[in-house]
Amino acid sequence: MDGEDLPNRRSIRLKAFDYASPGAYFVTIVTHHRAMLFGRINHGEMRPNAAGRMVDAAWQSLPGRFNGMEIGNSIVMPNHFHGIVILHADVGATLVAARERNAAVVRAGTSPAPTGPTLGDIVGAFKSLVTRAYMRGVRNEGWPAFDGRLWQRNYYEHILRDEADWHRAHRYIDANPMNWDLDEENPARGAP
Repeated sequence: MDGEDLPNRRSIRLKAFDYASPGAYFVTIVTHHRAMLFGRINHGEMRPNAAGRMVDAAWQSLPGRFNGMEIGNSIVMPNHFHGIVILHADVGATLVAARERNAAVVRAGTSPAPTGPTLGDIVGAFKSLVTRAYMRGVRNEGWPAFDGRLWQRNYYEHILRDEADWHRAHRYIDANPMNWDLDEENPARGAP
């Protein structure tokens, strides 16, 4: 397949930003076709089903997979997920040193050493873990099948730049089930 056959995909990431740098990131990951697979909202409260509980468990497992990574507030919604990822400064300093070594290695014409996880690495691992576990649930537990793929191709992120940003993200996550009727990810939003 030549390049002309590929769809034109534009990145929604900031072009010059290093997504392995220390800091906090608010992420939203949405199911393909906004499929309602992870539970339901009942009187402003999220009621996760077995698949929704599995999504939460996969998220909680990520710090054990990525050194220097921590998770903040999160919520599984019927067709999407919100969470906060924190990459620590000491890991960032290690990454800067690794990148400097890699630049020297590349100039010398050899293969660079790994530099550590980026936000994309973390989200990719999460999506993969959940997809594999969900497929097992479809086969073994009778969970609803998904159409083609479980997740949308991309994800949304917001760099939490200060304490006010941090508090806004936490409030948004906490209030998300209560605001489900207004949520842009709710397929029934605005329906009579």
